[in-house]
Parts: sequence; structure tokens; C-alpha cells
Amino acid sequence: MRCFGLPPIINHESRVLVLGSMPGRESLERRQYYANPRNQFWAIVSEVIGEKIPLEYDGKIAFLLRHHIALWDVLSSCERTGSSDNSIRNAVANDFSKIFKANKSLRLVVFNGSRAESLWKKHVRLNPPPLGFIRLPSTSTALARPFEEKLSAWLVIREYL
Repeated sequence: MRCFGLPPIINHESRVLVLGSMPGRESLERRQYYANPRNQFWAIVSEVIGEKIPLEYDGKIAFLLRHHIALWDVLSSCERTGSSDNSIRNAVANDFSKIFKANKSLRLVVFNGSRAESLWKKHVRLNPPPLGFIRLPSTSTALARPFEEKLSAWLVIREYL
């Protein structure tokens, strides 16, 4: 089944761009990033910032933007069975040249997991601006690492906010 991603969550003050691979089935159905309650993204960001994140999605997005964090995915579309990144086929990357041109305040691109980074390397064809690029542990619970270990790695983004 062909999946189509979500629009970017970004504004002119965003400093950190967090990139996933492609939203999971639940996120696509609800049209919300990290909608699967088992995904640890929102809990990790809450700890990184040191504030509680609102429960409703609009509040979560406002929280991210207020703290200069943007969200998007490497892929704009792909064929995939279920939510597993391992089943991604016929991938098409998002157009990052427009995002980088329009958002000069960006300082760091974070790959949420190794799959997002490998898809970037395989499908994104551009000379990116002089930004930091870093792969952090996936916030998916499919990555069997303790929460504290993931959080410890994600704390690095504080210096870019």
C-alpha cells in the first residue's frame, strides 16, 4: 500500500529539525506525528525541555514550536506493509531544499533512529547547508533500549535550542 507522509511542523524560529523515516499507520490515520502511545518521542522531548507536554495534539505542536523544534520525515511517500520501516519500498524523499532555504535558523538535523538516517543517505540528493547532523536512538519501542539510555542521548539537542 502506498503511504503519503504528513506536512512539516516548522516555523521561522525552528532550530532543531527532527526527522523520522515515515509516520506509522496510526500516525497517518490520525494525521498526527508520533500518535502511537507506545512511541517515546513525546516523553523524551518533555524530559529534554524539562516541562510537561500538553495532552492534546495542537498543544504538543505549539510546545515544540515554542521550544524551536521542528518535525518532518525523510520520505514523502513509500510502499509499506503495516508500520515497519523494514518493509519500506519504492521510497520518495521529501524536498528538503525548500525547507533549508526558508528556515535559516535551523542549526541541527536529528535523525530519529538509524533507519531515518539510512533513508536520508539513500534518497536525499542535495548539498545541505552547514548544519549539524546527528543520529539519535529511535524513540520507537521497537528499539529495545531503556528509556533512560535513549533520553541520555537525546539531551544533546538542548545545546541547539
